Amino acid sequence: MDDVPVPEDAPVAAPAASTPTVTVVVDVANVMGSRPDGWWRDRAGAATRLLAPMPALVGRNVAGPDGERFVVERVVAVVEGAATAVVALDGVDLVRAPADGDGSIVATAAELGTHAARVLVVTADRGLRARLADDVLVAGPGWLNALLGR
Repeated sequence: MDDVPVPEDAPVAAPAASTPTVTVVVDVANVMGSRPDGWWRDRAGAATRLLAPMPALVGRNVAGPDGERFVVERVVAVVEGAATAVVALDGVDLVRAPADGDGSIVATAAELGTHAARVLVVTADRGLRARLADDVLVAGPGWLNALLGR
């Protein structure tokens, strides 16, 4: 039942000592684009709707894209273009890409990886995936959409 969205105020069980933690970096443009819900008419609004349930992921024990369980330690959302107008939320670190969202995602994942954190990037972009370090985990938008109940 861990993969079912939970209310933000739900208690979070402490992770088992052997459960790894992961920082999730979200390619917001790519995840928004995975569902044709009119996001192109209001990118900042669509980004806001996508980000709203993300704080509830922090501290959750979830199944990763390969089935391995981990605890979401942190969520970092990378926004670009018109979506940079999104309002920041407590519980989600927001990176406003100055130009190239993919470049910001690669740099963010590399920076996080230098701090010994496991990093998982959520994107379907093959070009972006090819630019990530070999130790970075990758999941498609469907994985995150399922966790968020989208």
